[in-house]
Amino acid sequence: MSSPRQTRGNKALPSVSTLLLSILFFISKLSNAQSSSPEFACDVTRNPSLAGYGFCNTGLKAEARVTDLVGRLTLEEKIGFLVSKATGVSRLGIPDYNWWSEALHGVSDVGGGSNFTGPVPGATSFPQVILTAASFNVSLFQAIGKVVSTEARAMYNVGAAGLTFWSPNVNIFRDPRWGRGQETPGEDPTLTSKYAVAYVKGLQGTDGGDPNRLKVAACCKHYTAYDVDNWKGVHRYTFNSVVNQQDMDDTFQPPFRSCVVDGNVASVMCSYNQVNGKPTCADPDLLSGVIRGQWKLNGYIVSDCDSVEVMYASQHYTKTPEEAVAKSMLAGLDLNCDHFTGQHAMGAVKAGLVNESDVDTAISNNFATLMRLGFFNGDPKKQPYGNLGPQDVCTDENQDLAREAARQGIVLLKNSNGSLPFSPSAIKTLAVIGPNANVTDTMIGNYHGVPCKYTTPLQGLVETVSATYQLGCPNVACTEADIDSATSLAASSDAVVLVMGTDLSIEREDHDRVDLFLPGKQQQLVTEVAKAAKGPVVLVIMSGGGLDVTFAKNNEKITSIMWVGFPGQAGGLAIADIIFGRHNPSGNLPMTWYPQSYVENLPMSNMNMRPDNSTGYPGRTYRFYTGETVYAFGDGISYTQFNHRLTKAPRLVSLSLDVSHPCRSSKCQSVDAIGPYCGKTIEVQLRVRNVGNREGSHTVFLFMTPPAVHRSPVKHLLAFEKVRLGKKEKAVVRFQVDVCKDLSVVDETGKRKIALGRHVLHVGKLKYSLNIRI
Repeated sequence: MSSPRQTRGNKALPSVSTLLLSILFFISKLSNAQSSSPEFACDVTRNPSLAGYGFCNTGLKAEARVTDLVGRLTLEEKIGFLVSKATGVSRLGIPDYNWWSEALHGVSDVGGGSNFTGPVPGATSFPQVILTAASFNVSLFQAIGKVVSTEARAMYNVGAAGLTFWSPNVNIFRDPRWGRGQETPGEDPTLTSKYAVAYVKGLQGTDGGDPNRLKVAACCKHYTAYDVDNWKGVHRYTFNSVVNQQDMDDTFQPPFRSCVVDGNVASVMCSYNQVNGKPTCADPDLLSGVIRGQWKLNGYIVSDCDSVEVMYASQHYTKTPEEAVAKSMLAGLDLNCDHFTGQHAMGAVKAGLVNESDVDTAISNNFATLMRLGFFNGDPKKQPYGNLGPQDVCTDENQDLAREAARQGIVLLKNSNGSLPFSPSAIKTLAVIGPNANVTDTMIGNYHGVPCKYTTPLQGLVETVSATYQLGCPNVACTEADIDSATSLAASSDAVVLVMGTDLSIEREDHDRVDLFLPGKQQQLVTEVAKAAKGPVVLVIMSGGGLDVTFAKNNEKITSIMWVGFPGQAGGLAIADIIFGRHNPSGNLPMTWYPQSYVENLPMSNMNMRPDNSTGYPGRTYRFYTGETVYAFGDGISYTQFNHRLTKAPRLVSLSLDVSHPCRSSKCQSVDAIGPYCGKTIEVQLRVRNVGNREGSHTVFLFMTPPAVHRSPVKHLLAFEKVRLGKKEKAVVRFQVDVCKDLSVVDETGKRKIALGRHVLHVGKLKYSLNIRI
């Protein structure tokens, strides 16, 4: 039996990690004068002769500068720029450059392009993406991106970061067991697309808005149909993702298209897997055809790390390494993460598999991106953002935003009899129990850096009330549970907060889950604690993916359930803010929470989105699955109540067709989403009222159910808007609905069609019929 840890008063007990981080920051502030310098080309101060080179001449257009640079390189030197750890050319004043930096939810040290070993010991760690997405707040997505890029530039200026960041992850969270679902904005293409565009703009946007300049370069990954890592022997390196054209264009491609077309992202990363028998990094249709041809990428295409080697060594797609290098380069790949292309590109040229001009094309795209970043413009201190430094990292404002992001994302799923929020004056004894109650690293998920500091759930709670802490399980695996100690504590406390869930030992990159249950004996611990408790019981679930917590949903002794994702460095503060009512929860689930029965006979490897009644295949995500759920996409409770009234929407939309159109003389189910009616918009106007007694934020979702043609979705999200309303306050929300873009569906061949007939708009409990006819 373990003894409980008691904490008293209004101040949290600092963890060792928090103390160490605070000491490091203090030391770093004292040593800023000794900061190192960034890597950059065209340092004419040190080498005045460089001023004569065209590629260093900022007065020339970027294309001319790139052409000049490529023309000065030997083939061997060119090949050095095909890989992520690019080899510099000292005779031309070009230093080595590591392309691989990450910024999924804050500057990360994964990849080695950025580090926390020098003048900047940490950076602001925001919530893992899945929780930020639950805020459904597009302005927040962009604000986080802007802070991350500011901290990245500040770190670059002292030699602690690169300029190219391989984030965000915009894959669709298709299967609830996927270990990397936590990195994504969820299961919905509309939400994922809006997140992608906003975050990319936040990262890349310059104050002047010049599209030919970049603050940092973002990268949308992993292209495409990638969402199996390692499940029951199915591994991402060898997985062949069999996807029909309808699902490809309806579900998997839209976020990438939005990244490139609407976000003007500087890079796209192709994935490990094959799609319909071809490695994505060697598919000319996917790379040159779609990304560059159709979407007009202004930037470079990079492989996931070792992907070129994987297609040779693991997939056996080619007989030789040189063929793998050639196929990827000819498909449109510009940069290989890792070294494989650098080792075998010369052999590929000598064997006649590629020409030197193909190498020129690839490195030209890479150089053009570095030009936009100012890498060839000389001293960064004399350029935009040159004044940024360590003082601009981990600022109070940035850390406040991390707290606010967590507060906006946290989802309240159950709140029986309004048991939350707690009144601090009414809680004399609070029991805090669970393996995630006092964790630090767990809160920041994967692809993290070193945070400015941590506030654990326990620390956040004891800033408000006195609490007694009991671990309950030694870790989230919970193979053993100290139920006696936990129940004894619960029975003697006014209220209980259980902090359970998962961590990276359960769900992460290269590790998918095999079930949806709380790990080990967690369910037993929760149930026994709830049974023994004399007061309200709050179940806090810290996880990336959804869990089957039906037992807790149906247990009357468990009065509240809240999902907090992996809430970032300030997670404990945000959790306490909501539990004690300083913040009114407004998050909504960005993914469906399924019962365990859903996955028992459902292979992760089946990529079909739509159900198949003949085989019993249930379909994927809220758009196609109509079976039982634990909690649904969009679920979330507030401490106040909102109602909606539709005040403006058309009943009929008429499409003007040419007199020669075949649908004039024969009955059609749909028409192509191209034509004179494209560009036409309709306005849907709603009045939203806060009918409760406290202020709160609310996401207004506009869903549509199209006519049942082309195996269309059951319903899908057209748009959403987050509004903040005082008590009894009302506001008008307007949605501009594009007839071709928003009211169309993807047919079986991948073409967009406008379905004719009755469309049903959904807002909350409201339903409104809209007819489209010719």
